[in-house]
Amino acid sequence: MADTKRLAFSIIQFLHDQLSSGGLSSDAQESLEVAIQCLETAFGISVEDQSLAVSQSLPEVFASATKQQTGATQDKTSSSSDSPSEEQLAEAEHLKTDGNNQMKVENFSAAVEFYSKAIQLNPQNAVYYCNRAAAYSKLGNYAGAVQDCERAIGIDPNYSKAYGRMGLALASLNKYSEAVSYYKKALELDPDNDTYKVNLQIAEQKMKETQSSPAGGLGGVDLAGLLSNPGFMNMASNLMNNPQVQQLMSGMMSGAYGPMGGATLPGAAPTPATAAATAATATAGAGGGGGGGGDLSSLIQAGQQFAQQMQQQNPELIEQLRSQMRSRPPSSAGNDEP
Repeated sequence: MADTKRLAFSIIQFLHDQLSSGGLSSDAQESLEVAIQCLETAFGISVEDQSLAVSQSLPEVFASATKQQTGATQDKTSSSSDSPSEEQLAEAEHLKTDGNNQMKVENFSAAVEFYSKAIQLNPQNAVYYCNRAAAYSKLGNYAGAVQDCERAIGIDPNYSKAYGRMGLALASLNKYSEAVSYYKKALELDPDNDTYKVNLQIAEQKMKETQSSPAGGLGGVDLAGLLSNPGFMNMASNLMNNPQVQQLMSGMMSGAYGPMGGATLPGAAPTPATAAATAATATAGAGGGGGGGGDLSSLIQAGQQFAQQMQQQNPELIEQLRSQMRSRPPSSAGNDEP
């Protein structure tokens, strides 16, 4: 307890020195005085009790610790600047493959561990950081994904996938303006990538929305924007050529999974627009929304099967839609779900 009091005394002494130095506003001075009083009361000490003083002031202790940390960082940097051996490079690639395999089975935490070990062996490989960013995004750690994408871009400024994943992470953090710039850069490097085109349009649409405007779609998803998005509609059209998807959509439209929200003529053929609407509904349900009632639950369950088909074509788009669902503010209308 004596050491604790000495530490508290050093902090109080530091705050007193700040008060004496001048240059603080009256509000800041008052805040420091309150802080000093709280510390003195909490630890039962006074600034007058010089028996608790130590040989170094708090700024001196901090400066010494900072100097030691800087030296340790420089030593670590110099030691890590040596090129990895052939064995280390091979082991790093093996770890990356293990991480990729974990991503396939959706064991994202394990994937992060494998990619991190690969980075330790070869910290100059942009792919390892970019892959770990994808795993972080799957875990909802978008800030970590942003940091890893920044590292990947720093290593390889022409790595289009790093810009694309950076855009996805920023969009998931509702930083649409920044996401747009990264998607544009990704398209500069890979102009034929349909995923980047779709995600760019979504980010641009979200950027134009105002906070006061109601969410123009199902569960906060901008359905109208999606239906006017050529890339998204092209993806939906391709899916409608899949016999399994056609069977699923026909069942949903005929009422096999419960009534759908809009009027549907019996025997009507499913269209890409219907497919897109179903995908948005399924994404909303998969993102943690959904309402009560067996019919709606059956619809969402069937829609999720359809969303899985879409995810095979554009997994990043589906992930972004789900992220928008998770990050949207609660609706003022009665939503009993957490």
